[in-house]
Amino acid sequence: MIFISFFLGFLLVTIIVCFFFYQSKVQNGSSTLPPGSLGWPVLGETLEFLGTARNGMPDKFTSLIGKQTAVSCGAEGNKFLFSNENKAVVIWWPTSLQNLFPSSIMASTSHDTKRMRKAFFKPESLSRCVGTMDDVTKQYLQMEWENRREVKVFPMVKNYTFSLACSLFTSIEDPIYISKLATDFNVVLKGIISFPLNFLGTHYYQAIRATDQLRKELRVLIEQRREALSERPSSPKHDLLWCMLKTADENGQLMTVNEVLDNMLALLMGGHDTTRCALTFLMKYLAEVPHVYDEIFKGKLFWNSLTKGPNELLTWEDMQKMRYSWATANEAMRLAPAVQGNFRKALSDFTYAGFHIPKGWTLYWSVNSTHMNPDYFLEPEKFDPSRFQGNGPTPFAFIPFGGGPRMCPGKEYARLEILMFLHNVVKKFKWESAFPNEMLKVDPLPTPAEGLPILLHPH
Repeated sequence: MIFISFFLGFLLVTIIVCFFFYQSKVQNGSSTLPPGSLGWPVLGETLEFLGTARNGMPDKFTSLIGKQTAVSCGAEGNKFLFSNENKAVVIWWPTSLQNLFPSSIMASTSHDTKRMRKAFFKPESLSRCVGTMDDVTKQYLQMEWENRREVKVFPMVKNYTFSLACSLFTSIEDPIYISKLATDFNVVLKGIISFPLNFLGTHYYQAIRATDQLRKELRVLIEQRREALSERPSSPKHDLLWCMLKTADENGQLMTVNEVLDNMLALLMGGHDTTRCALTFLMKYLAEVPHVYDEIFKGKLFWNSLTKGPNELLTWEDMQKMRYSWATANEAMRLAPAVQGNFRKALSDFTYAGFHIPKGWTLYWSVNSTHMNPDYFLEPEKFDPSRFQGNGPTPFAFIPFGGGPRMCPGKEYARLEILMFLHNVVKKFKWESAFPNEMLKVDPLPTPAEGLPILLHPH
């Protein structure tokens, strides 16, 4: 007992000494380093960062996830980082994500997003998906929303976006199998931004095992499709998986099985969770600001769509005309961005805005603080889609999809999915919040605390 007490006392003293020594780095180092505290050794300010992120304010830290970090807020900072990709800075991800998806478009520092755009996310490919999207959306609302007085938007929309992603990305349509995959993806999401502590009980431990299970499931599908393609190159399943297996890079090299696996996992994750956030908060704000709903409902394009036959689906041309609806979606993503920010790493020492950024430091560009800056958006707390009409906001001030060469390759896919759902749900219902002033949490994506229950009023 005496030895244990002595050891714990010694450990406590050591931690305190290390803490003050660690803090002195900022005070005794270069006076032009970004202001702020480095926090605790190893942990830095990560716990405080995660706590404020849940309150929507992650914008004032200098040591995150074990890395010395400068936080960039504002359009000019975003422009600098996006335009200096692979020059002054390079993409950087926390160790947890790098380990989960080592060769994917999300975690790789060398992966060229052009291949993904070339493979599936170009207009010619996406235009083939519009009819399927419309059909799936109509069926979903008919089966899950009609004849109900109340629905919880968050879980319902999550099922919709994941089912649609499975259908369009992999041609998986079995609802039982999709539900099984969704359970594992939910576990992975919890462990993406976490300390890489791989022992029983941690989110990271659970995420590693869920990712292993998903790899086993999808590897079987990929091998089957590769074998089918070798026998019949012109497959009728023109989904994302088919495109990934067929599309070579600039050197004529096809993706390996592991690359296809990692990218499919990452895109299935990003292809439903981020759009789920956008749709959830779009529904929330339209319930709170009914005159915006009325503007969409009374629009000429909306009423023209009602003249279509019962089996006639929306077209690519229809989607391009939904300008006010897209402005409304953008305003929802401004107020509640799915991605709170992202990381870059300094390739060499440089100076920006009068501050010295040492080589190896990470830089975190904050979406939320930029979107809520009154210098770019007058009365930033107000929901106002007109901000995105005319010339729109200041360049690099609205960044829900990032920017520069690393801009999200699925942006156009997300736009189609959001507009398709919005059009069909407005066509069937008006709604109101069943739980006004519902709290918001961010863990790791924005989520209404009660799941956003709404009362439906069919037309």
